[in-house]
Amino acid sequence: MQNCIIYIMGVSGSGKTTIGKNLAAKMGVPFFDGDDFHSPANKEKMKRSIPLTDEDRQGWLTAMNNTAKDEAIKTGAVFACSALKEKYRTILSSGITIPLYWVFLQGSFELIKKRMEERKDHFMPAGLLSSQFEVLQIPANCITIDISNSPDEIIKMIISEIDIKSST
Repeated sequence: MQNCIIYIMGVSGSGKTTIGKNLAAKMGVPFFDGDDFHSPANKEKMKRSIPLTDEDRQGWLTAMNNTAKDEAIKTGAVFACSALKEKYRTILSSGITIPLYWVFLQGSFELIKKRMEERKDHFMPAGLLSSQFEVLQIPANCITIDISNSPDEIIKMIISEIDIKSST
């Protein structure tokens, strides 16, 4: 597979980190979790169940984009990032000169809420999930994966879809 930047996107609790880590390991490229780019103030807001504004997200998106540009000139990378709105994806993809793929992890509100309620030690409360579904803008040109599949199946599907897209 050629060097590329892959953003694993979707609402909180859809499995972005798990899938991103496994995909990056399979591809032999670095993995970056979008949560690590949030400022302490953003994390605190989310802990208190306060949705982030576009202004809150600006530094987060720019920092991720800068890292993606750095990794693009090396081996490529996989990022886990909600990337809920088109304007966020525009920032995240700015200046990327190698192939870039958006992988949307799609699942029902009920399934994702259940997953969020079961996880421990995460700053994003399940109470904010509805706000994420409300602002979600699914990209027109993305690889959409149903999260009811196993992580191994999801990785195989992503690699297969990227192979198809890169050969056309």
